[in-house]
Amino acid sequence: MIHLKRSDVPSLARVSGDAVEFFTPEPGLKRRVLAHNPNMMLVEHHMEVGWTGARHSHPHDQLVYVISGHLKFSCGDEEFEARAGDSFVVRGGVEHQAWAFEPSVVLDVFTPAREEYMP
Repeated sequence: MIHLKRSDVPSLARVSGDAVEFFTPEPGLKRRVLAHNPNMMLVEHHMEVGWTGARHSHPHDQLVYVISGHLKFSCGDEEFEARAGDSFVVRGGVEHQAWAFEPSVVLDVFTPAREEYMP
């Protein structure tokens, strides 16, 4: 992973929630990319009840905060459930997957930013 020097990153990156629309990358999942710079990215995800994400990995570290709902996660060899207020970090390169037991809202922070998420 490449992290830029502080001097190469803007000193402020603001995003108004009213100016950012959700998009649907797959059935049952809505996503919007919030504030970001090349080193990190804040992403809001809304999952419908019954949504199952594909098992995947990426080189980005991922910090997850569950705002609302009830989900099951598989990270590496570990499985656990998470509810509103729970958070965890998935190291880059670790395979993971999620399932929504009820409508759920999650904030993800990726470092570095995921270029493929950019509109």
